[in-house]
Amino acid sequence: MSSQRLGRGLRALIPEMEEVETAGGVQEVPLDLIEANPFQPRQHFDPDKLQELADSIREFGLLEPVIVRKRGEGYELAAGERRVRAARIAGLEKIPVLLRDFDDLEMMKVALVENLQRENLNPIEEAEGYQRLIDEFGFTQIQVAEAVGRKRPSVANSLRLLNLGEVEKQMVQDGRLTSGHAKVLLGVSDKKKRAQLANLVVKEDLSVRQLEELLKKGKTVPRRTLKVKSPELVELEEDLQRIFGTKVSMSYRQGAGRISIEYYSDEELERLLDMIKGI
Repeated sequence: MSSQRLGRGLRALIPEMEEVETAGGVQEVPLDLIEANPFQPRQHFDPDKLQELADSIREFGLLEPVIVRKRGEGYELAAGERRVRAARIAGLEKIPVLLRDFDDLEMMKVALVENLQRENLNPIEEAEGYQRLIDEFGFTQIQVAEAVGRKRPSVANSLRLLNLGEVEKQMVQDGRLTSGHAKVLLGVSDKKKRAQLANLVVKEDLSVRQLEELLKKGKTVPRRTLKVKSPELVELEEDLQRIFGTKVSMSYRQGAGRISIEYYSDEELERLLDMIKGI
């Protein structure tokens, strides 16, 4: 499973907790001395989930140390930004940390792998993280794949998302377009037409298959084939899409219906199966 490969990748960078504690590596430091990781690939943090974590930290404390490196008179965060943000909301003055002697490359790898392992990144953030490894550290796609525990074709497909226009990128970041939609849209060389199609997908709630058929036929989908869903059903779909990180469609009629979860690679199928088994 890809998550297992990522787990091994993260453990290769960060020793097991028992080993660090034995070495006396856990210490408490003031929160105001901890600065963000400059290589943090994650840009979006759900405020509601941060508040939930802050409430838990306020009641039980921060149970897992964050990873930092020394930087001048203070510290620079390597992994655990979400916990640091929540700890600040909870009003903590000090938190437990593990002090590591990371260089810039290790800082980027730890932050990227941590987010991938915990499925915190949207597809654009993931692609931008890979691109930084290539641009700033001279990695090849094969080296990126080895560093984060992915297959090279998966990394290559992710990097292709950066060829989208800014509007389409934002739609992917917001979850209005899936990676599957984006991959189909990338086959359209005309940027103006691509943007129009992206807007149509969002407006008409088209599936990846419908988008593919649309491009094959070269015409718009007849509006009579589109069903209007209730606001309650749309809200449920959006909740499931946030949970699974991919396109989810629902139908409902008199207590019966169907839930359809889309995936676009073997790795994504493995990820979804792991999530479903863990529910």
